[in-house]
Order: sequence, then structure tokens, then C-alpha cells
Amino acid sequence: MPAQAMASESAATAIGGDQTASLDRSPEAARLIARFEHIPFSAWHRRARIVMGSATFLDAFDALSLAFAMPILVGLWHLTPVNVGWLIGASYIGQLVGALFFSRLAESRGRIPSAGIATAIMSVMGIVCIFAGSLQWLFVCRLVQGIGVGGEMPVAAAYISELSRAHGRGRFFILYELLFPIGLMATGQIATLLVPAFGWETLFLVGAVPGLIVTVALWRLPESPRWLINRGRLDEARTIIEQAEASAARRFPTFEPLKGAAVPASAMAPTGDMAETRWRELLSPVYRARTLIAWLLWASAFFVANGLNNWMPTLYHTVYSLPLRDALRAASLTNVAQVAVLLVCAFCIDRIGRRNWTTGFFILSTVLLVALAFSGATSVAVVIVMATLAYGAVASNNAVLYLYTPEIYPTRLRAIGTGLATSWLRIASAVAPTLVGMIMAQGGVRWVFAMFAIVAAIGAVAALGMIETRGRRLEEIAQ
Repeated sequence: MPAQAMASESAATAIGGDQTASLDRSPEAARLIARFEHIPFSAWHRRARIVMGSATFLDAFDALSLAFAMPILVGLWHLTPVNVGWLIGASYIGQLVGALFFSRLAESRGRIPSAGIATAIMSVMGIVCIFAGSLQWLFVCRLVQGIGVGGEMPVAAAYISELSRAHGRGRFFILYELLFPIGLMATGQIATLLVPAFGWETLFLVGAVPGLIVTVALWRLPESPRWLINRGRLDEARTIIEQAEASAARRFPTFEPLKGAAVPASAMAPTGDMAETRWRELLSPVYRARTLIAWLLWASAFFVANGLNNWMPTLYHTVYSLPLRDALRAASLTNVAQVAVLLVCAFCIDRIGRRNWTTGFFILSTVLLVALAFSGATSVAVVIVMATLAYGAVASNNAVLYLYTPEIYPTRLRAIGTGLATSWLRIASAVAPTLVGMIMAQGGVRWVFAMFAIVAAIGAVAALGMIETRGRRLEEIAQ
């Protein structure tokens, strides 16, 4: 190892977790980042995306499972609309706690341990939910399970973002993120088959058992090289980068690692600042504008998406009097729409850009929801079509936000910046179902869609303030 790199690592060891900017700006740290950026997509990347994506798939399944169990629980436990709102909101309260705790843990202890613990919590609590025999106990179980559900997603988003190259990062990430709406879609399809025949408990069991298997697989993934470099653990980062280079060499015989070669001057730009992670820095002059805009985007997008997603099965069954199986099937169409839109997004986002996509699809969702509100939402066929399209539009922005938010922060702030942003989705997702229940009790379904239209319009305005990140290295964006 070069003497300069050895000195850098010794300095890092001497000061423990609170490294200095000088190490992170050392030629060896920058050289490792350049080597990692140079590696094309290979089996090494694919394995990480599949395993972490499996955890995200189950995260979606566990998050939505209650919505498809709710039509049975309403009759079984004689729940009021307000009861339903609070029960749905319980998970999001837990998710708020999980997002804040695990994103902070990911900055200090690493992405992989944090994602593994969060996945274990949501899986174990899925089994515990089966034995809840009352509204009160299920509320508690879903709240605790939500801690794991909320903790996995921001950590996973930071991890996958850090594995991605600047070129094609949008497609790489969205193809991973696609597993979340596929998980939502699978929840609806599996619920349609299992819940009417075997009861609501089976849905929680189906999500929990695979989650325990995925937990074990998560612990076997390599840690993020960018996080290791940021923590001054250059030897560990180098070993993992060499493994990725070997994988790429097997797939591309002409691939030549940058190791031993001259590193371009542009690649030797500072890799970021290794100062101690402080969440208050997110509101410093450097990051304040992008942070506040991101928070507003997260709150707006998920208020609409999760408000619709959690309530539509119950609305179809109770307001529009669809039979249970038909209500569940109609509600599951929203997630089919999201998957279809995201497939298009994956191959367009690096050309269209994050800002243009997000603004355009917020506007489309607003138009559809306004049309529903003004029409009175009296025809179930019209509601199914319009609500499905509106959800598909705004929910595509949810995935883009998981791509965009980790991009706008340096490595030392990436997980906690994403975690704090997702905390706004938890707040919005807890508030939205409760407000829907209250509005349904007082004004009717057309006013529910009017409320969603207003929030989507706010998101469209906020999206105009996004910075464009396509095609830029993470270290460059963070400057």
C-alpha cells in the first residue's frame, strides 16, 4: 500500500469514528471511489440488488397486508371508519420511529447490519400479528412491526444508490425499486386468493416466513464501499472493490480495472467530508433548500399514494358494495398500474430527468383526482379507472424520490438524510388514512378525492425546486 494511504488509515484509526476531511480527500480514498465508479454492472451488483430487493419486496408486502385484511376485520370486530384509520396509521407511527433510528444506525454501524436487523423485526412481528385477537393488540403489533418496515427502506435506498455508477444510475436503481410495487401488487393478488378462503391471518404468515430467510441472506452481503471509505476503512473497501472488479472481468473479458492505471484528474475530485454525522447539517445553508423540498415532496406523494392504497379495498367493499373478492381485485389494480408505469420510468428516467418526471406525474395525478372530485365519484367503474391511473402516476414519483433523495447528500449524510425524508412519508401516511376516515364520516367520498387533488398539486409545485442529478457522480452532487 502506498505510504500516503497507510498514513491516512492510521489517522483514521487514531480518531475512531470521527474522521477528518483530510483522509476523505486523500488520493487513495479518491482513487478507490474512481475504481468503483469504473466497474460495469456484473453478477456482483445483481446479487446485491436481488437480495436487498427481496427485503424491499417483503417490506411492501408487510406494509400493505393490513389494507387487504381490513374488509374482514371491519365486520369481525365491528370497526368504525375512525377505528380503521387509526389501525392503518399504527404501522406508519412505527415506521417513523424505524426510519429515524435505523438511518442513524446505518451511518454509524453500516448499511448491512441496519437493514438486517430491520428486516428481522418486521418478519418476526408479522408472525406475532397472527395472534392478535383485538383492535388494541393488533394496533400494538402493527406499530412495532412498522419500526422494522420503516427502517429497512431508507437504509436499502442508501445502499443501492452507493453501489450504482453515475452513468445509468437511474435505471439501475429503479429496477431495484420496482420490487417494492411488485410487492404491493403481490399483496393484492395473494390476498384475493387467500383471505376469503383462509382468513386474514394467512396474509401475515406469507410475508413473515420468507422475511426470516432474507434476513440471513442480507447479513452475507458486502458492505457499501463508499460507506467504508467514508469511515476510513480503506483496506476493507479495497477488498470489496476487488471482488466487484473480478466479477466484472468474468462478464466482460475486455474490462480492465483502474488499479495500477492512471486515474483521471476528474475522478480525483474530493469524495466528500468525513466529519461526524449531524442531522442538523441537513438544514445548513448548503443543504437546506434541497432538504425542505425533498421533505415536502415525500409528504405530498405518500399522503396521496398511501391514502389511496390503504383505503381503496375498504371503499370498494363498503361504499360501492362490491363483493369482497371483487373489491380486493379492483384495489390490486392500483399496484399493477404502478408497476407498468415504473417499467417505463426505469428506461426513461436517465433521459427525462428526475425533476421533469416528478413534476409531470404530480400534475397528471392532480388532474385525474380533480376529475373524480367534480364528477362526484358515483360510478364505481369510473372510480376504478381514474383512481388506478392517479395512483399509478403519483406512486411512480414515490420510487423516483427513493432514487433522488440519496443522490442529493454526501455519504456521511446519505442514510440519515433519506431516513428523515422518509419520516415525512410516515407522518403523511399516518395522517392520510385517519383524515379519510373522518371525511368519509362527515362529507362523503368525493371530498376524499378533492383532498388528495390539493395535496398532489402542492407536490407538483414543490417538484419545480428539485435539482437535477442524472448522469452525475454522487460525490459531485454532494458538493
